[in-house]
Amino acid sequence: MGKIRLKNIRVHSNHGCLKEEMLIGSDYRVDLEVFVNLSEPSTSDKLSDTVDYVHLNNIVKEEMAIRSNLLEHVAKRILDRIFSELSAVENAEIEVAKINPPIGGDVQSVAVILKAERPR
Repeated sequence: MGKIRLKNIRVHSNHGCLKEEMLIGSDYRVDLEVFVNLSEPSTSDKLSDTVDYVHLNNIVKEEMAIRSNLLEHVAKRILDRIFSELSAVENAEIEVAKINPPIGGDVQSVAVILKAERPR
């Protein structure tokens, strides 16, 4: 078993429950880990034998572009697409963080972390 990790994917999107968030948007950071059997690609050296991190990054960017009220919702959508489109992924963990959230204080970020296994 191995792990493919995408760290600090930065996007601007309009998630949130406040009207200002819906209109102006905020900056977000996404960290993603997928657990995959990497024994074959580690010897074959073929992209077709592994999970392409470009595909993972595209899923994150496309789902982050769809407005949601809650970070929990967008994180679950990303995980659902990963399991739907990438059969080699057994487990995944995602962290979606809103940078400088409008919560009335000096807070660097708020984040939601979801872990999931491939549905059986």
